[in-house]
Amino acid sequence: MTDPASNRPRVGLFVTCLVDMFRPSVGMAAVKLIEHAGCDVVVPRAQTCCGQPAYNSGDRPDAKALALQTIAAFEGCDYVVAPSGSCAGMLKAHYPRLMDEGSNDHARAADFSERVHELVAFLVDVRGLTSVPGNFTGKVTYHDSCSGLRELGIKTQPRRLLTSIKGLELKEMADSEICCGFGGAFSVKFPDISNAMVEKKSANIAAADVDVILAGDLGCLMNMAGKLKRQESSTACRHVAEILAGELDDPPIAAALDKR
Repeated sequence: MTDPASNRPRVGLFVTCLVDMFRPSVGMAAVKLIEHAGCDVVVPRAQTCCGQPAYNSGDRPDAKALALQTIAAFEGCDYVVAPSGSCAGMLKAHYPRLMDEGSNDHARAADFSERVHELVAFLVDVRGLTSVPGNFTGKVTYHDSCSGLRELGIKTQPRRLLTSIKGLELKEMADSEICCGFGGAFSVKFPDISNAMVEKKSANIAAADVDVILAGDLGCLMNMAGKLKRQESSTACRHVAEILAGELDDPPIAAALDKR
């Protein structure tokens, strides 16, 4: 828990599968931002998947096993922070629902969920951050990812921090709150519907006439980046943490995925 010597909260970073496998720079940016907010960061090696794919597919036993493993991995942390509204929503909203009411596991899950926050919401709502170390000159727009917006109420927080960056112009695109069509397994099960949804999203991005499209979920960004690349768009895709932390050495997301 909080180190008495430094009086700095101990934050466990839940990296997420997509960040770990495809975009580690987002995790590095998250560490930089959490430390900037006056916290110490730990990254438990025992963490794996949040269990959302299993949960959404109806495999509750495996989802519960992953939940219990995650809860154990982050014991001793004052907060658990994830750079993903989707994963944070799973950890916070759904873990207690996996456990039997009145059981010790339910009590542990409930305690755990109270300590879970999405990254930008943690910076603004918990730590009261009003400025960030990043710097950027250009026009950006923000896509509100479904889980972050609807499960966790993340809307104003990223915009508040983005507008604190001198030189950054935030332009709102039409239907920023509408799903991009990724939805995890949804894009695999219903590819035609998914493609129609991201087609509309890419049209709104083009109409906004920006340099960069930002979001807080890597799954959404990968989906939008793929569509924009196929359309030969010059709009770059970045996780909001990369802009806020000033961690822009890695290429935009579509280019980075090409190299894997």
